[in-house]
Amino acid sequence: MTTRSKASAAHGSGTLRIIGGEWRRRVLPIAAVEGLRPTPDRVRETLFNWLGQYLDGLHCLDLFAGSGALGFEAASRGAASVTLVESHPLAARRLQEHCTTLDAGPRVQLHRGDAIHFLRDAQPEHTFDIVFLDPPYALGLLPQCLDALPRLLAPDARVYLEDDAPFEAPPGWEILRQDRAGRVCYALLKRTD
Repeated sequence: MTTRSKASAAHGSGTLRIIGGEWRRRVLPIAAVEGLRPTPDRVRETLFNWLGQYLDGLHCLDLFAGSGALGFEAASRGAASVTLVESHPLAARRLQEHCTTLDAGPRVQLHRGDAIHFLRDAQPEHTFDIVFLDPPYALGLLPQCLDALPRLLAPDARVYLEDDAPFEAPPGWEILRQDRAGRVCYALLKRTD
């Protein structure tokens, strides 16, 4: 990365491109938040091949939403609802701007707050069919999230997760698919009980 592109990235001039569905090819600016790393296009393409190209009627939860790459991609592909959870004020403000820009209406809802508190305290009006888990790698939050998730999951729900190292499923979970793209390890899980 050149000095100029490092400076551009630091000032939030990065962008996110939606790769499929209703908002395909829409480009959205990314908030200038340290450590914010949108799921790469190639990884999203693989994920939505695993899930199916269209998510018609499904309810999705994007914890640690960050750039909104996964949540907006799901909404673009027909999800009935997407709940974005983000605690960083700047990132949350940018997500709200994207909701307005895309005219996402009531289909995409933003919850400003901590993802772990959301998992513990939320009383959603429906359970979730798909959950996207992409927390900051260094915090090691995936086991805690998986422990708290079952009460929010619909039968046959799928949970997508990203980490910087290969992941082993804890008891009660099964890895359906997994892959690696550069430094990103990602997997699709389901409950086994």
